[in-house]
Amino acid sequence: MQPDQTRQIILDTETTGMNMAGGAPHLGHRIIEIGCVEVINRRLTGNHYHVYLNPDMPIDPEATTVHGITDDDVKDCPRFADVAQQFVEFIRGAELIAHNAPFDVGFMDHEFGKLGAGWAMTDELCQVTDSLVLAKDMYPGQKNNLDALCRRLGIDNSHRELHGALLDAEILADVYLLMTGGQTKLALGQDSEDGSSAAGSDIRPVTLSADALPVIKASSTELESHQETMARVEKKAGQSIWQTLGVAEST
Repeated sequence: MQPDQTRQIILDTETTGMNMAGGAPHLGHRIIEIGCVEVINRRLTGNHYHVYLNPDMPIDPEATTVHGITDDDVKDCPRFADVAQQFVEFIRGAELIAHNAPFDVGFMDHEFGKLGAGWAMTDELCQVTDSLVLAKDMYPGQKNNLDALCRRLGIDNSHRELHGALLDAEILADVYLLMTGGQTKLALGQDSEDGSSAAGSDIRPVTLSADALPVIKASSTELESHQETMARVEKKAGQSIWQTLGVAEST
C-alpha cells in the first residue's frame, strides 16, 4: 500500500452476552466472532478477516437469539489468544470503524488485557471511529441502527435474518461509504488478466426519491414549433413517423 492511501477496517463482533450494564466485558462476557472488511481509498478491496472463537464460557440464550451462534458451534474453534497476533496485524495502523464502537472496542480491549503484559489496547493500534456517532449527527432524533440506516439509504439488507459479524461489517461498509460521500464501491481498478472488469458483482443500486428528480415540461412556444415541424414532415412524407408508430403527437 502506498503511503498516501487511506486504509480503513470496518469491524463488527458477536459476543456471549448482550448486557451492557456496567460494561459487558466486566461481567465476564467474551468475543465469539470477529468480522472485518478492508477499504482502501473508499473502495472495498475484497480482503477481509473473519474468525469464530471459543470463549470458554456458555453463550447466553438471549445472545443466541440475536446472532444464532450456539455453544456447539464454537466448541472446537480457536481461542482469542490463538489468533490475536494475526488480528493485530490486520488492523494495525488503519482507521477502525465500528457501529457503537465502545461496545466492540471494550470487548477487544478486554481480550487483549487477558493476554497479559506486552499487548497494546485497540486505540494504540489504530484510530477508532464510531459510525453510530456520525449517524446521530447526520440524523438527529431518528433511529440509527444498521437496519434503520439501510432503509434510509436504500441499501438492500433483506438477506440479513440474524446478526453476523462479517455480514454486519459488509453492510456497515455500505452504510459508512454512503453516509460519508455517496456511492464509491465500484472496484473499477480490479480487472482480470484478460482485461475484463471484475467489478460487476460489486455494483449496488442507490435508491433515490422520486421527489428529487426534476420534471421539465416543454413551453407553449416549443410545442407550437414541434407541431409545425411535424406538419411539414407529414406533408412531405404523407404521414408523420409518430403516426406510423401509433404515438400521439400531443402531450
